[in-house]
Formats: sequence, C-alpha cells, structure tokens
Amino acid sequence: MPEAVEEYPELLAEQLKEMILIREFETQVSSLFEANELPGFVHLYIGQEAVGVGACSAIDDEDYITSTHRGHGHAIAKGLDPDRMMAELFGKETGYCGGKSGSMHIADVDKGMLGANGIVGAGPTLAVGAGLSIRQRQSDAVCLSFFGEGAMAEGSVHEAMNLAGVLDLPVVFICENNQYGEMTPAANQHHVDGFATRGETYGMPTEMVDGMVVQDVYEATAEAVERARSGDGPSLLVCETYRYHGHYEGDPTRYRTDEELEQWQARDPIESLETTLLDAGTVDEDNVEAMREGATDRIDEAVEFARESTFPAEETAFEGVYTEEL
Repeated sequence: MPEAVEEYPELLAEQLKEMILIREFETQVSSLFEANELPGFVHLYIGQEAVGVGACSAIDDEDYITSTHRGHGHAIAKGLDPDRMMAELFGKETGYCGGKSGSMHIADVDKGMLGANGIVGAGPTLAVGAGLSIRQRQSDAVCLSFFGEGAMAEGSVHEAMNLAGVLDLPVVFICENNQYGEMTPAANQHHVDGFATRGETYGMPTEMVDGMVVQDVYEATAEAVERARSGDGPSLLVCETYRYHGHYEGDPTRYRTDEELEQWQARDPIESLETTLLDAGTVDEDNVEAMREGATDRIDEAVEFARESTFPAEETAFEGVYTEEL
C-alpha cells in the first residue's frame, strides 16, 4: 500500500473518485427500484467496486471488456455515460439499447464494452471471440472478461479458457468471487477451494487477488495485460470480494448472517482507500467531500435525464431483434 501511494498517487485518487461514483449510481438505483420506478430485475455491484475500477484502470480506451448480469460498475469503469445507462434502466429510448435491454444487457461497442450478460458464463466465450478478432486484425488490444465464481462451474467458461490458451489469445479472465452464487455459498457449489487450480489446469498464469483492495487488482491486472499485449496469452485472476446487497434487489438474504456482512464491510474498498489517501496527504477532507457531492450531482442529473426521456415507440418493438427488418 505505501509503495502504491508513492508510485501513483493521482491514479489512486482517480480510482477513489470512480468507486464513489459507482457506489452512488448503485445506491440511487436501489432506491429507484424500491420506489417501483425501474422495470425488470436489477443486480447491484455495491461492495465489489475495487475489482471493476482496479481492472479497468489497467487498460486503454481501445481495449475491450465483457461483463455479467451485475455489470453497472464495469460499464462505468469502462467510461460509459451514466445518463444513457440510467435511461436504459428506466426503459427509455435514450438508453444504450434503446430502452429494450434493461439492466442486464447494457453494451457500447464503440467504448469497448461488449455487453453485460444475463446468461451466467456467457461473457468469457464472447471475450475469446474478441481476442480472436484482435489477433486477426493484428491489433495490440486486450479483452478483460469479468465473471462470477458461480460461472466457474459452467462448461462455457472452461471451453473459453481452454481455447484462449490453445490460441494464446490476449484475454484476461477475471473471476469475481463474491462468495455466493445466487443464494448458495460458493463452498457448497464447488469441489475445490480458491479456483486457482482452474487456471493452472489450462496452463495459464493465475493469481489470487484481494478484491477489496483496488491497487492489488490494478497491479495484478496490469501485469496480466502486459503479458497479453506481448503475445504471451491469457491469464486468470481470482478476486476475493463480497456483494453487500442480495443476489437481486428485494432478495431478503436469509442465507447469510449480519455478522458476516459486517466483517466484509469493515474492509470496505472505498473507506479503506479514502483512509489511506487521507493519511498520506494525497487528498484532504474537502477533496473527498467534493468527490461525494460531485457523484451525487452527476447521478441526480442521470436520473433526471432518464425521467425526462421518452419510452420507445411501439412500432420499434422488433427493431434490433433480427438482422432483417420484419
């Protein structure tokens, strides 16, 4: 930690600002869902911000990511516009997918965000496709593929890691172990601990990472990205983290204890980084307060933008569904 503060203090301050923005976006989405303003399901990223921000800090605009059903944090970290994201959640035509995708399928190919995904384990296969495209175009881009530990039992993830290894594709697989697959503890779903053996099985460099510490995620991802850009193939990072909310908004979370939640919240990634930067003198209380007020104002603007936008016209219902217009 001290080394990181000395080496890249401005980046850490920017990461803190970005995590605060994601937390504010998700907090307001929770309130809007409770108020019945948002149609469909939402799955929040609160508690996991260090993974998305740390990883996306290690890539460039021309690089790609694939995401999950819990993808709001990934999208903001990749630089997507909160206005259009919020409009998508409201089902409005100004949203990234014209209001037709909702929370789980936000995508912006121009920004390198190849899509959140409602199918568990589907993202890594898309990342392999992106990696092959990168190779065919002789680009030096890379693709980060975020997925949860529940996806580690999906055949598609194993096929993706195997093929990426066979072809030495520039893909970094990032497993976010938030400890629960829906309502079941990870330990009850998998026969091995830690998931490191999954990457080792396919012969790729694998690292266990503290997913509550943004600089640990950043440094591990930067190293894996460098390998990928150099033509040395894929890597697997397993980030240990925790989701503060349930699997979905409205989930009563009877499968875990308050004490367990409090233990993880005691290591909150935002509060921890804030304390570190304050102690180091990198930021002061006024800076942090400005970050929080800025995030609140920015997401308030996004909510207002979404509320004032219009719903898509009925005659556009099938547009974008098929390659040929009906």
